Amino acid sequence: DLFTGDASYAKQWKYTTAPDADARAVQAAYWADLWAKQQGKGSAVSGTVAKAAKMGDYLRYAMYDKYFKKIGNCVGASSCPGGTGKDASHYLLSWYYAWGGSTDTSGGWAWRIGSSYAHSGYQNPLAAYALSNHADLKPKSSTGAADWSKSLQRQMEFYQWLQSDEGAIAGGSTNSWAGRYATPPAGKSTFYGMYYDQQPVYHDPPSNQWFGFQAWSMERVAEYYQQTGNAQAKAVLDKWVKWALSKTTINPDGSYQIPSTLQWSGQPDTWNPSSPGANSGLHVTVADYTNDVGVAAAYAKTLTYYGAKSGDAEAKSTAKALLDGMWGNYQDSLGIAVPETRSDYGRFNDSVYVPSGWTGKMPNGETIDSSSTFSSIRAFYKNDPAWSKIEAYLKGGAAPVFTYHRFWAQADIALAMGSYAELLE
Repeated sequence: DLFTGDASYAKQWKYTTAPDADARAVQAAYWADLWAKQQGKGSAVSGTVAKAAKMGDYLRYAMYDKYFKKIGNCVGASSCPGGTGKDASHYLLSWYYAWGGSTDTSGGWAWRIGSSYAHSGYQNPLAAYALSNHADLKPKSSTGAADWSKSLQRQMEFYQWLQSDEGAIAGGSTNSWAGRYATPPAGKSTFYGMYYDQQPVYHDPPSNQWFGFQAWSMERVAEYYQQTGNAQAKAVLDKWVKWALSKTTINPDGSYQIPSTLQWSGQPDTWNPSSPGANSGLHVTVADYTNDVGVAAAYAKTLTYYGAKSGDAEAKSTAKALLDGMWGNYQDSLGIAVPETRSDYGRFNDSVYVPSGWTGKMPNGETIDSSSTFSSIRAFYKNDPAWSKIEAYLKGGAAPVFTYHRFWAQADIALAMGSYAELLE
């Protein structure tokens, strides 16, 4: 009733999606189709590829404003006009889209929303290229391939608009300032009328301070460049790779340091497609460095695809050094991983804001009220064998150290090794 005003709210089913993950699945299907056909086994993956094309059709919902408002200079939830046709589409991969409806079969209502926020780290030009140009992945809808062709161009413009003076890619844009179509600060830079946001969606921590988003996103640009030789992709990569390499250290023993936390200042020039600005007022600095294996693998993949197409010797040698370094220094019985000091776990004691007078229960029984903390409503953490390390830290001890074998990281390492073997060995 905190949200609905009554205790008998209408029950509903609902789903949400991560557009960047869906686009990565399309990206994988593209490579699977190419490699299978090279072996004369295209039929072995044709069913899966067809499903990817269908998903790509639906994925166009990620291109729309949250409430399907017109894109550009959208201020005021009531005064910003609703879209007609496709003028509510920004043609970028947004943060999410979601849909749902009544669980009561006599209810007869349903809903669907897009997202007004587009993050640079979510874009995938290779997926857009595949869905617009690769025959087996072109959606069956009448305008699907054309929409993805426009998205491909828009994504490449987005990267160019967000590229800092140094070379890193800044956060993104929104069609709904502050998430409520508020009036943005005076002088805010725009991209087709969408406002520049250095930290789209989440601010704690800032959504674009993690170098991993750089490596993930540029790797997709590099694959697109390697497959097509696109000049716009090469120009973005030339500048990004030069910056990233200048911030990378390979030690004599093979260990390495790559950027971790980024800090941003300024903003890009307002986008002018016919005369793009130089972004001399948009800057990035590297606050600290890491030897994280998952991010390093994604970065090595970027360098591999870029180096294979451009011939850049330093990109190729650094890709090899990163892969050799993690293989030689960070292997254990479970995979490849490095220890991490987790001072952020001090936030287990953080208060959870619940207005006074409202109470409830978590699914596993803990009380939710105005004195709740992160850990008080997640008691299951105390059953973890390593909880004592967190508990000691919360009582004033040293920050705990853990070695995580994250699935995505192990997968990225394997893919990076494979990409290097295919393209550069």
